[in-house]
Amino acid sequence: MTGDVDTRPSSSAVVGLVAAAHIGPALAVTGLAGLLAAAQALDPAVSALVVAAVLTGQLSVGWSNDLIDLSRDRHNDRRDKPLVAGTVPVGVVRAACGIAVLLCVVLSVACGLVAGLVHLVCVAAAWSYNLGLKSTVWSWLPYAVAFGGLTAFVALAGDAVPPWWWPVGGALLGVGAHLLNVLPDLDDDAATGVRGLPHRLGRRWIAPVATVVLLAATAVVLLGGSPPLAVALGAGALVAALAVVVVTAPGRAPFVAAVAIALVDAAMLVSAR
Repeated sequence: MTGDVDTRPSSSAVVGLVAAAHIGPALAVTGLAGLLAAAQALDPAVSALVVAAVLTGQLSVGWSNDLIDLSRDRHNDRRDKPLVAGTVPVGVVRAACGIAVLLCVVLSVACGLVAGLVHLVCVAAAWSYNLGLKSTVWSWLPYAVAFGGLTAFVALAGDAVPPWWWPVGGALLGVGAHLLNVLPDLDDDAATGVRGLPHRLGRRWIAPVATVVLLAATAVVLLGGSPPLAVALGAGALVAALAVVVVTAPGRAPFVAAVAIALVDAAMLVSAR
């Protein structure tokens, strides 16, 4: 009827809701979980549960981040943030976040009680970062717990004990990712008093320190995964060359090279068995 009011969300609100979830990182972590499940040869139904649990958890983390940071983002006039730009109402994001949390709990436990509890610890660690740890010298810890725990969650969902190098390599990869992820927001963070580990290191040292951490992750994966000699030598040579770029190159090249090392580490983590 022409007099009815259309209560459906607008397309722009849907786009804003997706953007507020930090969909890029959410899908990246979810994809990593899917690759780990494939590496463990999990049953398709279990793999689907694992991926769904991780996706809902990551959505809750992304939405909670924008909700918690709303006043800070308004202070910095972050018009790229949907809540600041008014693209999506705060109430909609708050409701979506609550639903994601509930679904995450149900889906995680459906993967097995122990596995589910491990995953919920990972999600809680990510929330702790949003709730304040990111402003302390311990800002790296939630990333270490979340990435290291993710590998354990996937293995436990398949009723297997994770090999030692999965959580250790995953934790190091998470710390490296944290250091690199903060770089674009250093100035905004400084304006609002956020002083995590990367901020204390300073822009000059973030990429080199991240590279050292990622090199340690490379060593752990190569040692634990014992890939074929040719693969190990090739990966080692590539990572070493990228590390040289981090230390010596000007401009954005060190950041790009450090990200490339993280991608190599992630690839080896899911392929080496």
